[in-house]
This record gives sequence, C-alpha cells and structure tokens, in this order.
Amino acid sequence: MAKKKGIKPVIENRKARHDYFVEESYECGIELKGTEVKSLRQGKGNLKESFAHVKDGEMLVEGMHISPYDQGSYFNTDPLRPKRLLLHKSEIRKLAGQVQRQGYTLIPLSVYLKDGRMKMSLGLCVGKHLHDKRDAMAQRDVQRDIQRALRDHSR
Repeated sequence: MAKKKGIKPVIENRKARHDYFVEESYECGIELKGTEVKSLRQGKGNLKESFAHVKDGEMLVEGMHISPYDQGSYFNTDPLRPKRLLLHKSEIRKLAGQVQRQGYTLIPLSVYLKDGRMKMSLGLCVGKHLHDKRDAMAQRDVQRDIQRALRDHSR
C-alpha cells in the first residue's frame, strides 16, 4: 500500500497563538512509540500545557499528552512522558542560545502527518501581555464586522 502524500493536521495548540507572539516556526520530527502514533492518528492528543526545552544536547517536549491507544494493552506508555524532537544539532544549539539569552520560549504549535510521518511545528515565542491580548481580540472583532458588512452588502 502506497503512503499518502501531503499534510494532514492531527492536533493543534490554538491557545499558543493567543498567549504568545510567534517569531519563528520550525518543523521537526517526533520520536514516538507505535501505539502513540496510532492514538495520534485518531486525534487523541493535547498540546495545551506543553513546552520544549534542551537537555543534554537533545530537544525534548514536556507536557504533551497522548492518550493510551485502546487496543494497545501493555504496549501503551506513560501519556505524559517526555518526547524527543528530531532537529539538526545546529538548530538545537541556535534555539537553546535564543531561549537562554533573549527570553524566548519554545511552544509546540501543531502536530501533523506529512507524507506518512508525524511532524511537529515548534514556535519560537515571546509571551503576550494582557493589553496585547485585548488588542488582538479587538482587531479580530473589527475584521469580523468588516467581513459581515461586506457579505451583507453583496447580497
């Protein structure tokens, strides 16, 4: 059976774009067990409280919850175990330096299937203040009103 081409979104961290300004995003692979991949394919994952950090020269994502696979029996692993992210060593060093020196945070933005492999979009983020969140909400409301007015006018 041929592998499917293209990108299929699996889970998304919508709260990340509300709480952080995303400066850059990186695509990286995730080291997962077989039952974790099957569970993610069913959409049973959560990125809400997750973050990434560098430990011993490896990039790890913490707090990413993958529910146990229903038919996994004893092959299932701990849902909150740290998962290793697959990036080039130069990218890991660069990100570690930026997080350490400039106060950035590494936040997982989404997990998706790309050509049959699980990938993660990792964002280099800066936290938003309360007034920034209010401005973003006001901007979104204005855009919604404009779209509504254009739609009503064209009828």
